Amino acid sequence: MTEGNFVDYVKIHVASGKGGSGSSHLHREKYVAKGGPDGGDGGRGGHVIVKGNKNLWTLYHLKFKRHIRAEHGSNGSKQRSTGAEGADEYIEVPLGTVIRDTETQKIIHEITEDGKEYLVAEGGMGGRGNWHFKSSTNQTPRYSQPGIDGTEVDITLELKILAEVGLVGFPNAGKSTLLSVITAAKPKIADYEFTTLKPNLGIVEYRDFKTFVVADIPGIIEGAAEGKGIGHRFLRHIERNSTLLFLIPADAPNISEQYEILLDELRRYNPEMLDKDRLIAISKSDMLDAELKLEMKHELDKNLGAPYLFISSVAQQGLTELKDRLWEMLNKETS
Repeated sequence: MTEGNFVDYVKIHVASGKGGSGSSHLHREKYVAKGGPDGGDGGRGGHVIVKGNKNLWTLYHLKFKRHIRAEHGSNGSKQRSTGAEGADEYIEVPLGTVIRDTETQKIIHEITEDGKEYLVAEGGMGGRGNWHFKSSTNQTPRYSQPGIDGTEVDITLELKILAEVGLVGFPNAGKSTLLSVITAAKPKIADYEFTTLKPNLGIVEYRDFKTFVVADIPGIIEGAAEGKGIGHRFLRHIERNSTLLFLIPADAPNISEQYEILLDELRRYNPEMLDKDRLIAISKSDMLDAELKLEMKHELDKNLGAPYLFISSVAQQGLTELKDRLWEMLNKETS
């Protein structure tokens, strides 16, 4: 999936179908005098339904669909024939999609299961035909009900990607490089900040054919929770990760301080983020000799307050241990 094809936010105007009108028909047949009312009911208007599809990873297919309208119901006809129902309109979305009311920004529903459906706009009911209104005192009603109008609503679809592990770090911390090494993903890698402009997903192959999904979130800077940089646009993708992997380069001026800044951004965005399991990976550690690494360990043990390990994506150091630790964290409840 290329960056240009990754779309995680769309606004759509949806409209359900109007119900068909009931018929005011009077029965006409040779040798049948005064056959009476036989107008049928109108058909129901089509619904607009959001449906989960596990084979989708992005909202790109909805990027250019600003208006979605379901079909109107058909009118009733003679011989009490009910009009056809309007065809329902389905909006297929990836798992992890949140449906919001665009006007109020209130969350309407979340789609997290394959095939799960949610009715966002109900079709209007069809009107009743004149035969419903026949009575002893009104044997030839010449009126029927019109169909009920459909519903129109503006909705916003937001994708929160479903991945077990979320990579968190400052720009140029080496997240894309790590993802390219431990998975088959091919993220853009370059020696400048904000190389990653969209979240990247990769599947880590573990022992005995086991797998888990890692998401590379665009770099977070200080003030991201207030909208600075580009990382704030993707902080919501971290919400569904059960484990957060903080990536901090070994040549950072102060590793503990960088970790606290990242934690603070997550806390300000959503305090529940801090309830997730956390692991810190000190990247680019191939530049450290044994003596310097030991010195850093003493410092980190005192100040970091979280489990950590040293890795190097380029030199392939510590990656097996990293996978083992992540797998243990992801499966600690079932083990």
